[in-house]
Amino acid sequence: MLTIQEISDRLEIQDLLVAYATAVDSLDFDALDEVFVEDAAIDLTAFGGIAGKLGEIKEWLAQTLPQFPGFQHLMANSEIRIDGDRATGRIMCFNSIAMPAQNGEPPIAQLGMWYLDEYIRTAKGWRISRRGQQRSWAQGLGAGPAQ
Repeated sequence: MLTIQEISDRLEIQDLLVAYATAVDSLDFDALDEVFVEDAAIDLTAFGGIAGKLGEIKEWLAQTLPQFPGFQHLMANSEIRIDGDRATGRIMCFNSIAMPAQNGEPPIAQLGMWYLDEYIRTAKGWRISRRGQQRSWAQGLGAGPAQ
């Protein structure tokens, strides 16, 4: 049976997942400062992105994502394991991306992945300290600019 603290910890971590998706999907990359620790190691290479620290990732996202007309991250099936002030997570993500259109409606790329996370409890609450991606499948990536 989960304790009240474990329930609270899980809800706070799930709020981080929503905050990440909201920040990226709304192009508010400074909001990621409330999701990750400053020196977080982030690896987004599974679909052609980069790996680096939070500042590098924010800069890359700011240069890359505005070329796409729209995108949505749907986070689900959160497998979170808490061990005191640290935790790990395997989070399913379904990401739809509107690719730049040549004529008419933009083609849609769809990505299936898992985020592989490490979390740490800080004085400001839970934050992601490490994030990687595990690629499951992709459809339609060849329709637009390189990521």
